[in-house]
This record gives sequence, structure tokens and C-alpha cells, in this order.
Amino acid sequence: MIGTLLTFFAVGLATLIVAGIVLSILGTVLSLGFGLAAFLLFKVAPVLLVGWVVLKVIDRRSGGDSLSASDRRWLEGEK
Repeated sequence: MIGTLLTFFAVGLATLIVAGIVLSILGTVLSLGFGLAAFLLFKVAPVLLVGWVVLKVIDRRSGGDSLSASDRRWLEGEK
């Protein structure tokens, strides 16, 4: 009877230890994931957006079609 109770206690204790380790690893992974997502969303994305807008404004001001005649010939494969 006492052996059975000690076995149940040992299995329960081992289960709690393993569950704690698994949950701590899961929490660490989720924390890293959310931290990376927040960094990309709030630090990198605004810089990319501003750069994209600046390039679009510069492209519109320059007329958009700025290939020289030699560039056109090179792209078309003529020598």
C-alpha cells in the first residue's frame, strides 16, 4: 500500500518536473518569437516603408524612364 502511494507520488513529481521544463522551454521560444516579431514590426518595417516611399518619390520626379540608348541596346541583346 505504501509502495503504491510512493510510486504515485514519484510519477506525479516526475510529471510536474517534466511539465515545468516543457512549459519553460515553450515560454522561452514564444518569448523569442514575439520579441523578433515586435522588432521586425516596429523597428525594421517603418524604415523599409520610409525607404520605399522615398524611392517612389524619386522615381516619379525623375520620370521613371531613365535608360540610356546604350542600356536599351544591351538589354535587348544587340551589340
